[in-house]
Amino acid sequence: MALPKTNRLKRRRDFNTVYQRGIRRNSANLALRALPPSRQKGLQSPPPPSQIGISISKKVSKHAVVRNRIKRQIRAALRQLLFRLPDGWKVVIVVRSEATQCDYSQFLQELEQLLVEAEVLNGN
Repeated sequence: MALPKTNRLKRRRDFNTVYQRGIRRNSANLALRALPPSRQKGLQSPPPPSQIGISISKKVSKHAVVRNRIKRQIRAALRQLLFRLPDGWKVVIVVRSEATQCDYSQFLQELEQLLVEAEVLNGN
């Protein structure tokens, strides 16, 4: 099951903005880029829902089946954390090649740790 449409980061321009101006945090299997609402241009007074994108390269695995399985597990973990995300954030999850050995619980734990380190969860 996918993330709700309002919570999806889709456009290349949005991904590039997060890559260029976002906060960077890394773990063994994932890298996180997060753009807080204060760094976004033209943000409305009530901030929109947080948007999340997942980036996974063919360097992780040449097999689409493996890449899609990883994306499904990450999306499932993000659905668990979505209700805790404050509005207005733009987040990109970059998958590293070591992630092929991970399972759902490891992804959930690493995502939560990265979001806390970037002060998206329990932050300002």
